[in-house]
Amino acid sequence: MARTFLASLFVLVLFAQHVQQQPPAAPPDTVLPNGKSQQDEILKMEHKKNLEDAAAMAKLAADVNEELEKDDRYVLSLKTLKNLDEIERLSKQIRGRIRKF
Repeated sequence: MARTFLASLFVLVLFAQHVQQQPPAAPPDTVLPNGKSQQDEILKMEHKKNLEDAAAMAKLAADVNEELEKDDRYVLSLKTLKNLDEIERLSKQIRGRIRKF
């Protein structure tokens, strides 16, 4: 009796491990009315937004560099600090969009 119970418990544990190891099924891709994949269009749009944000970050970084070079004092202006915060915000947005997929 105990052997039968242990054998059935062993089989149950193996089955449970097998069920847990299966990858989740991917949701079907939605097709837009124009025939294009919705996920592909989202990725294209996010790539375009990443490029725009990266260009804005480069401009802000150049502005910060100019401000640091022209200041002879060892104090940062409020504008420079705002630019640095904006660079950080843009980089987090880009990182978030990239990590999504």
